[in-house]
Amino acid sequence: MFPALETDLKQETLPDPYEDFMHHHLQYYGYFKEWVPPQPEYFYQPTGDEKVPEIVGEEQGTAVYQLDSVPTEGAYFTSSRIGGKRGIIKELAVTLQGPEDNTLLFESRFESGNLQKAVRVGIYEYELTLRTDLYTDKHTQWFYFRVQNTRKDVTYRFTIVNLLKPKSLYAVGMKPLMYSQLDAITYNIGWRREGQEIKYYKNTTDDGQQPLYCLTWTVQFPHDQDTCFFAHFYPYTYTDLQCYLLSIANNPIQSQFCKLRALCRSLAGNTVYLLTITNPSRTPQEAAAKKAVVLSARVHPGESNGSWIMKGFLDFILSNSPDAQLLRDIFVFKVIPMLNPDGVIVGNYRCSLAGRDLNRHYKTVLKDSFPCIWYAKNMIKRLLEEREVLLYCDFHGHSRKNNIFLYGCNSNSRKHWLHERVFPLMLSKNAPDKFSFDSCNFKVQKCKEGTGRVVMWRMGIINSYTMESTFGGSTLGSKRDTHFTVEDLKSLGYHVCDTILDFCDPDQTKYTQCLQELKELLQQEIHKKLNNLGQDMDLEGSWSDIPLSDIESSTSGSDSSLSDGLPAHLLNLADELNQKAMLKKPKKKRLQTRKQRNEQYQKNYLMRELKLTENNTPGRARFPPTLQKQPTFLKNPENSSSSIMRNEKPRLNETQLSGRDKGTSLDPPLTSLVLPKNKDITQSKKPGFTASCSPKRSTNSSLGPAPDVKPNWPKTRYPATRKDRTPMVAYPSLHIYTYP
Repeated sequence: MFPALETDLKQETLPDPYEDFMHHHLQYYGYFKEWVPPQPEYFYQPTGDEKVPEIVGEEQGTAVYQLDSVPTEGAYFTSSRIGGKRGIIKELAVTLQGPEDNTLLFESRFESGNLQKAVRVGIYEYELTLRTDLYTDKHTQWFYFRVQNTRKDVTYRFTIVNLLKPKSLYAVGMKPLMYSQLDAITYNIGWRREGQEIKYYKNTTDDGQQPLYCLTWTVQFPHDQDTCFFAHFYPYTYTDLQCYLLSIANNPIQSQFCKLRALCRSLAGNTVYLLTITNPSRTPQEAAAKKAVVLSARVHPGESNGSWIMKGFLDFILSNSPDAQLLRDIFVFKVIPMLNPDGVIVGNYRCSLAGRDLNRHYKTVLKDSFPCIWYAKNMIKRLLEEREVLLYCDFHGHSRKNNIFLYGCNSNSRKHWLHERVFPLMLSKNAPDKFSFDSCNFKVQKCKEGTGRVVMWRMGIINSYTMESTFGGSTLGSKRDTHFTVEDLKSLGYHVCDTILDFCDPDQTKYTQCLQELKELLQQEIHKKLNNLGQDMDLEGSWSDIPLSDIESSTSGSDSSLSDGLPAHLLNLADELNQKAMLKKPKKKRLQTRKQRNEQYQKNYLMRELKLTENNTPGRARFPPTLQKQPTFLKNPENSSSSIMRNEKPRLNETQLSGRDKGTSLDPPLTSLVLPKNKDITQSKKPGFTASCSPKRSTNSSLGPAPDVKPNWPKTRYPATRKDRTPMVAYPSLHIYTYP
């Protein structure tokens, strides 16, 4: 029924060094179940006596596993796909000498795996080197690898020796994740936090390059001869996504309001999927009145927490909960669940196969080098021409701060002053034990101009955010000092839906309450800043004129300069072109002054006069020629008119608007649809209050995850006023469309 998606699932191939191992990996992959620990997993409490191992390397140790940095044969773009290159995999682990050999067998050549080298430096001690993002020498943070031939009740020590960030949540109690295959089969236990003697410290080995940092921890395996995995965070692979999307496509109910299409193909040829989620409208006018919400995740491939929040959102919005049905009635949701599938597949932390951070290139014009970002931005641009976009949010992970928070953009409009902070504040009230409003920041830095958040804001989306979810856990409320589970992150997806309904409630009580609270918080912040500066100022009536950018500090995101510039595969070409340009520099033609041009004109005129005088017969009148230059815009009025008409964008006619009732899809492929900018719908309207928005239908959802902690405001629900709906229009079967 869905051949395009099934083809993607069965025929795409893994990256070159990650060949047929996927076949073996699938034996264990089926046991990677979502599992919630029965007890909270608390942060590790440092004792101060943690050992700081000295890094000795291969000089005093033995390499038991080592990969090439990058694929060295074949086209690496076209072989970084799911499924595996056909052939025999090269054995990179050591060969055991017998049953008494207790050497651990390492492996990372599977989807999202990342381990470059393992060196045995003691009987049960190993130094690990992570592979940098492909075609870079940076971005070592994400790790995911397998070990076999374990021994029970023995203390092993692992030390990752080439991390790049000077600060880490591992320094304040975060634990690595471990998965035991035998525990999963026997006790149905999944990923869990493990590790003792955890220490994050600077690598004292000076190689004359950038400073490196180490993470060390000890662990005891639960079984002999077990197969275990370690990871920086709960993995969520491209295969996970494809299986999830296939289940949606095969669901006869969900396929009525969720349309799946291919936004584009990545550099490696992997499909970047786009979901359009909305209930069928009864009339074209009702369809056109819907506002849009745009959500995306995994532009940074190593931030798998974004995928778990996205999964929670999709689980709820696709359910039959009354609130989910209401959201589908009044919004069109555009969802890109995985923007960087190539990076996810090969185990990158931050970059695509271009060796660049895609979240610094939303202003790019290089469609062929950054197709995922180019097509995403183009889709949103067309969406803005069709309807108002109420909210844009890109899901990320954060390695240095706990809790979940948002980065936004300050509105320069006095009419909407502080309005961009209302949604984050509401979200903090709906998820008080997970979301920290105090950690939110709304300053737009110059180095962040190429991020999705800032670019969409400059395109006119007032509520444009980056959601940062920690790799660690919460320091708030009932979840204080505990790690987040996948259920915690999925519940954030539900809270996003819940907050959108609060944000758009026709009763503006909550909105105005939050706005007033924001003004009071800002007044307090200004007073605090002035007191620190030793100044005293009467802020009554004048405090709101102080620029918000002067109050806030900068965000603590990553240095964008690490991933700026041309794609890695174009750098050599650019160098060659620059060298050729320097060698073959054409001489510039000297520009004439007006005096020189006039003299030349007079000279040419006199030469023509002389020639006419010589050629004319005697007695014939001689007159100088009349030189008249016809204006170019009057030469061909028909062509001029047609060129103007070509620049106009075609408008939808009545047939197109009503085409959905004749069997066409609710949202036709954008290749054949260019909508005009609707001047009646602008982004300058006050967000969150529209006549078409309806109140929430219920407070309790039997199918959606309920918040663990009730918000600290009254959750008053206003009775729904919607009229009885006519029977749902028969909706056409779901198809996979491909962008140009």
